[in-house]
Parts: sequence; C-alpha cells; structure tokens
Amino acid sequence: MAFFNILQRHRDCTSEREPSISETPESVLIYPYQPPQSSILEAGRNCWRLDRADRAAFLIDGAAYYRAFRGAAIQAERSIMILGWDFDSRIRMVSEEESDGFPPRLGDFIQALLARRRTLHVHVLIWDFHLVYAFEREWWPLSALRAHRRLHFRMDDRHPIGASHHQKVVVVDDAVAFVGGLDLAQCRWDTSEHRPNHPLRIFPDGRPCRPFHDVQMMVDGKAAASLSTLCRTRWARATGRSLPPPYNAPRRAPWPLGIKPDMERVQVGISLTEPAYADFSGVRQVERLYLDAIRAARRHIYIETQYLTSSTLGAALLARLQERAGPEIVIILHPNSDGWLEQYTMDVLRGRVLKRLRAGDIGQRLGLYYPQIPGLGTQCISLHSKVLIVDDDFVRIGSSNLSNRSMGFDTECDLAVEACGDSAIQHGIADLRHRLLGEHLGTSSERVEEHMACGGSMIAAIETLQGGERTLQVFDSQIPPDVDAWIPDSELIDPDRPLNSNVVTDHLVPEEHRTTARRHIMLGASTLMAFLALAAAWRWTALRNWLDVPAFVTYLQGFNNNSVAPFVMIGGFLLGGLIVAPVTVLIAVSVLAFGPLFGFVYSFAGMTLSALLTFGIGHMLGHETVRRLAGSRLNTISRRLAQKGILAIIAVRIIPVAPFSLINLVAGASHIRFRHFLIGTLIGELPGLLGVSIFVDQIGEAVKHPGPGSFIALAVAAAAIVAGVVMLRRWLGKGTNLEVIGN
Repeated sequence: MAFFNILQRHRDCTSEREPSISETPESVLIYPYQPPQSSILEAGRNCWRLDRADRAAFLIDGAAYYRAFRGAAIQAERSIMILGWDFDSRIRMVSEEESDGFPPRLGDFIQALLARRRTLHVHVLIWDFHLVYAFEREWWPLSALRAHRRLHFRMDDRHPIGASHHQKVVVVDDAVAFVGGLDLAQCRWDTSEHRPNHPLRIFPDGRPCRPFHDVQMMVDGKAAASLSTLCRTRWARATGRSLPPPYNAPRRAPWPLGIKPDMERVQVGISLTEPAYADFSGVRQVERLYLDAIRAARRHIYIETQYLTSSTLGAALLARLQERAGPEIVIILHPNSDGWLEQYTMDVLRGRVLKRLRAGDIGQRLGLYYPQIPGLGTQCISLHSKVLIVDDDFVRIGSSNLSNRSMGFDTECDLAVEACGDSAIQHGIADLRHRLLGEHLGTSSERVEEHMACGGSMIAAIETLQGGERTLQVFDSQIPPDVDAWIPDSELIDPDRPLNSNVVTDHLVPEEHRTTARRHIMLGASTLMAFLALAAAWRWTALRNWLDVPAFVTYLQGFNNNSVAPFVMIGGFLLGGLIVAPVTVLIAVSVLAFGPLFGFVYSFAGMTLSALLTFGIGHMLGHETVRRLAGSRLNTISRRLAQKGILAIIAVRIIPVAPFSLINLVAGASHIRFRHFLIGTLIGELPGLLGVSIFVDQIGEAVKHPGPGSFIALAVAAAAIVAGVVMLRRWLGKGTNLEVIGN
C-alpha cells in the first residue's frame, strides 16, 4: 500500500492541506533530498573527457534541433563535421514560416552554405549500412548533393560484422556541438505537439511519417572542441586520412540566435562506446556511467529509451527497486518496435527485463509508461530519445539505448552534466525533466514541477496529471509464453560485444556435431554472400547490360517450333534464379519470343521451378545461417514468412521487398511449411506475371503496328496494372505489415 499512501499525500498537498509529521507515511521519508556523497563523472573511467561548456541547451524534438543546427551552420566560417547513423539530403528542415533565407532541404542548404563562404568545408561520415537497407535510405547522398570539392562524404565500415556506427554528433567551427539521438535523416523532424499527419513530417516520396520524439543537447567551449577531436579521430580511423587540426577559434562561437542556454559554466562528460576491432581494444564508458548514475540515485530515476534490453542495466535497476529506501524509477518506453523482426526480438528481450523489474518492485516505486497521442488510430508515436535524469543532480543525453548493443557493440556518444551542489545547474536539470513530462502529459512544465514539489513523488505526480487526450499510459505489455519460449537469449539477438564465430553453434548445436555444423555455417555464409553480391551487381553495376533482350529474343525465335525451346526457356529461369538475374527481364524475353500465351506458360513454369530450387538451397543453408547473416530486412521477411504462411508468400510475390531469389532463399531457411510456400508461390506469381505478360505484349504490338489504337491499348494496360498494384498493396499491407523502417 506504500504507493497509494504516497498518492494520497500528494493529492492532499495539491488540495493545500499540509499533513502533520505523524501522518507522513514512512515510505515518503525516502524522498527528502540528500546530496550525492561523491562525484559521478570520472574522466578515464566512465567518461572519455570532462570539459567545460560555457553554455548548454536541451533541444526537445527534431524541429528544435534542426532549427538550432541551421542557426549555427549559417554562422560557420571554416568547418561543419557530421557523424551519423543515417543522413538524407532530401529532408525538409524548416517550414515556410521559419524561413532563414536559405533553402529548406538539407542538401540544398549545404550547397548554399558552400557557395556563400569559400573557406567552409563540410565533412559527413555515416555508417556504411547493410546492403538491404538500400531500399529504405538515400542510397548515395553525395550524388544528390551535387558533389562539391569542399564537401567530403564518406561511409564508415570500421566496425565488427553486425555492428554499426551509431554516434550522432555535429560540430560547427570546433566551437559549438550537438549530441543526442537525432540524425539528419528522414522522419526525424517533428514539433513537440506531435500532430498526426503533419505536412512536413513525411518521407521523401510524400508518404506520412508517424510522430517522432527525441532529444539533442548543444554545448560550446572546450566540450565542443573535444567533440571536434572525436570527429577527427573517427574520420581518420574510417578513411585512413587525417583532417587538418582545428582552426583558430572564430571571432565568436556560432551559437544559434534565439536559443537560450539551459545551463551555463558546466562540466560536461563525454562518454563513449566503441567495440573492439582490429588493433583497437574497445571502450565501455557508457555502460559504466549508466551503472554509476543508477547507484547514485537518492530520490528519482527518470529514463526515456527506445530499447530496454540490457541485462546489466536491468540488474542495476532491479537492485535499486529491491532496496527498502530506494529511489522511484520512471521509464518512458517506445510502445512497440518497428517491424516484425524487432517486435519478436527486441520487444521480447525488453519484456523479460520488465518482468524481472515488476517482480522485484517491493515498494511500488516502478512506473512504466508510454506516450499516447490522440488521432493516431492504430499507430503510435516513435519514442527514439535516450535520456537519463537522476534526482536534480545528473543528466545524460546521447545516442545510447539501454540495450546490450549500446554497451559494447555499436559506437555511441553521450553527454552528461552533474550539478555537484550548484543550484542553478540543479534547476536546469529538473526543468528538463518537467518539460519532458509536461510534453508527454499534455500539460505545462510548471504544473509538473508544482505537483512534484507538493508530494515529492514523480509517480504520484504522473498519476494525478494523467487522463487527458494526450497523456502517459501505463505500459503493461506482457510476452506471450509461446513466443518467449522460442526466442533465444540476448547473446544472439542483442549482443554486447562482437560475436565469436562459435556462438551460434555453441547455443544451438550439440557438442558432438559442432565441427560439422561450423563447416556448414561457413559454407552457407559463402553461398549467402554470393547471392547478396549478385543481387547488388544486377542492380547497380554494368552487369545489368549483359541482359541483351533483343539478342535473346532473336536466338529463341530461331527454333520457336522446336520441342527443345520450352526447356531452354525454363532452364534460363533456373539459371537466372541461381545468379539472381531480374525475373522481369526473363518474362519479357519469354513473351516476346513465344507470344503472350506460351510465354506466360513457360514463365510460370520456369519461375515456379526456380523458386523451388532456391528454396531448397535456403533449406540446406539452415535457418540460423540466414538469420545471422542476411541482415535486418531479410530477417524481417523470414519472420513474416514463418508467421503468416501462405498470405506472406503471396504478399512478397506481388509486392517484392527483395529480389525473388533472396526471398526464396530466406523462405527455405525459415520455418514455413513447404506446401504453404508452394501454394503461396503459385498464387502470388499469377498477378505480376499476367500484368507483365500483357504489358510486354502490348509494347510489342505498339512497335509492330504503331497507331492511336495500339498506344491507347498500351496506356489502358499500364493503368490497369498500376491500379491493381495499388489495390493489392493496400489490401496486403493491412494483413502483413510489409513496411520496414530502419532506425
């Protein structure tokens, strides 16, 4: 009943009744402020450097960050350095009402800056992402940026297999820096209102993005100079080339106009995660800082996190909950992860951590919530922020989630500030917590501050302020027992260090069979990499020019009436499947050579047999090989195939999310039943094959007999195909959730 006593005292306080000491529940006595016994931040242990910032500001949500970034960049004289997980030159950064005299889109904005100031250089370093992310990102931003000799764009691949460069750092003139969870990428822009269907929160192709919440921190002074050193170090490691040393300090720091600092004259800790790679031993300062901050808490721990899967941090939070006089812990969570793969992996791991926390919450001091935004229907806000606030004494903002990956596998960068008894800094830290809670609860930061000051309980304040259309809802999601039973441990799904090549077999293969299994995995890895490389080659290299359609058609028409002709065409489909050749080209050759009827029949037979062949190869590779090596996009497909069966196969045939050979390969390695695969393939092939056959035949007629009638028929066929595809996308999208958004 401890929590209900706290809540009642809070309500009494807000009713202007001051309880006597005898009425104060014993559990409330944990909340009076006690200064920390020693400093949390320690350079060389839990932070890389501890440097002074003359000014520091908290930028809540993408609109505030992008506006501040532009304000600093416009003042840049020498250098803008950008480290990121993602970068998209097509994003719109400001509205028409916020015009600063420069183009609104990122790429055009950078071009305008370079054209205006001849001394300016821009360096952009982003993660050299997995090939399958190519369908979700701007493939080569440098081309869109119209290559400029003072624009330097590189991709960072200096990390272990499976890891990523996840730091999000921007430094302007070595004097002002931004660090947090936000990339300069699609679907990050949003205001703190998080309006549904905001016209500026869209994908580059115009599709709407769901609301997005995140936090960035801006600093100047020596802290910004140290972050410029970090950027230079990372650039040299990724490219093998060193950047020039920092220029002389500009006449004035390019602090953006109109941004009022939240704190002044503060010591800023810069904490890093970097995995062991090549001759680099690795850094785990982020993990140490989390643990030290959690242990130092006296009254409150406030967390916003996209993921909560770290077993180490989960154990640290559990230990505090099991103390009789421990702090309150409030965690604001992402409602559910993006895509099937994360929902059946990261969400399950989070559910296991939360189950242990709930069971160990002996004093009802744990509050788990997620933001509710009205008007979203079945969608939810994307909570992407990474924030930790301890009492009024410590704040940490950066790129790291409470996940194992962020502790030791991906590169991360966080900033932290400790008050050390300074009342002005304490006020700035507390104000950030109140602003964040006010945003989520649809109220003002002043009301949050008033309710927390009244009773001392953050949970009680939240419970009292709940209930509006925009609010915090209790996060009570549970893991279905059957799902929990077959999802493996975090060592495979969310590793905190580079995976040893033996980890998969050690977990899944009996000891007496491990040598054979490892050879099998190595063979499977080589085969899978070959398929991925061929798929990329057909799409992005001169290899696509080898498919000389007229030559193939002439060759086949030479023995059209020969009984061998059908087998030659079907054999072409089988070979095409093995070398991941575009199936649409093969269909076109078949229709042009044999006519619409026989071309359709031969294509149907060839596609089906090719699908069965590559399905068999995937089955031989095995589920774990593909799951481990194929990447997030194909692994997501694998999950859907296993869960949705026939419907999923039909969907990926009609709406291809990857080359057909790769889909067949993943299907063979998944748990889908063979008959479901065969039935789904036979049904799913028909609409696309029929549409391509009709369209190619009409093109042939238009070429042979040009005239208004043939071109009208061609236009009608094209319109019918487009309409059919749109309708099928909408119908299948409802049942199969085909869209995958990288994060």
